[in-house]
Order: sequence, then C-alpha cells, then structure tokens
Amino acid sequence: MSSPMSASAFLAALKKEGLTVVEVGDWRSHNRNHKGPWGPANGVMIHHSATKGTDATVKMCRDGHPDLPGPLCHGVIAKDGRVHLVGYGRTNHAGMGDDDVLRAVVAEKKRLPHDNEANTDGNRHFYGFECENLGDGEDPWPDAQLDAIEKVSAAICRHHGWTARSVIGHREWQPGKVDPKGFSMGDLRDRVHDRLK
Repeated sequence: MSSPMSASAFLAALKKEGLTVVEVGDWRSHNRNHKGPWGPANGVMIHHSATKGTDATVKMCRDGHPDLPGPLCHGVIAKDGRVHLVGYGRTNHAGMGDDDVLRAVVAEKKRLPHDNEANTDGNRHFYGFECENLGDGEDPWPDAQLDAIEKVSAAICRHHGWTARSVIGHREWQPGKVDPKGFSMGDLRDRVHDRLK
C-alpha cells in the first residue's frame, strides 16, 4: 500500500524507464478527484481502448464520452510505443471491481481469485493505462507497444517497490470485462518480472 507518486515523480519514473512520453495539455491536474480519493495506490491496471487511431484514442481518453467523463486513464499507450499522458489523480478507468482481487494484489499473491463481485472502487487504487487497440482479438499488438506496456508497468512497480504481481488486466478486476484482449497477462507479468531483476 503506497501513497500515489506526485505527477512529477510519475513523469520522471516513466522517462527513466526509457519511455517516450507525450504530455497532453493540463494532464497533471486533469482528474476526477472531486468524486473521491486517489489512493492508496495498490497496482497498475492495463486496458485496451476499443478504438482505432492514436489521435482519436488520446482525445477520447482525455475527454471521455457522454456516458463517462474523462480522463479515462492516466496514459494512452499508442501502437508506436509512445505514452500520452492525459490525466493524473483519480481517473475513470477501473470502475467497481472485486475486493478479493484487490486484497490479492496488495498481498502480491501468485494467483488472482476469480473476479465475481463489483463491490470495490478501483479508480482510487490503480494507475490505469489504455492501450490503443480495437480489442477484437485480431488487431495486432506491435512489439513497440508491448515493450511500452512492460516498461510503464515496471516503472511504477519499481518506484513503489512492488513486484510484477501488482500488474493486472481490467478483465481480472471487473466481472464481464475482456480487456486487454489479444495477449496474456501472465506473459506480461513475466516480462515485468524479468525487467525488474
């Protein structure tokens, strides 16, 4: 359990991990903090955007849509591996999820329990990244993008002293979610684990 890092420390951690970062507008203060607390921070959550095109994805994740106001994540990981920062603080990305999963993430358990409840506010507990992908299981995940997902996850884990077990997919948190679709979260955690050695 950790206090979220400052926006400046967050930016520095991503850059130190070797990521190319694009700062979008007032990302440091663009958040949903008026809706509830941001923190304690317990992990990193990965999503797919179900969108096509970097500009459209970044705009949607920054501004939101009629059913859900933005920001919808902290950063958008584009297909070329660039990380576009769109918000910092509480963001509308995780929604309600399973308290048993949260406890397993906090304890960094090897296996996550099945997410069968939506009783816990994930927006306060997880850093969230939307990855530009249609989420149809056919849209490719370029190496540059997968490398960036690994580096983003490792950067945050490294800062907080977490292991790769603090990285989860949205589908592991909230019943009915399928994202990120097209790669294995187990494989991603293995990559993050190797990077943190």
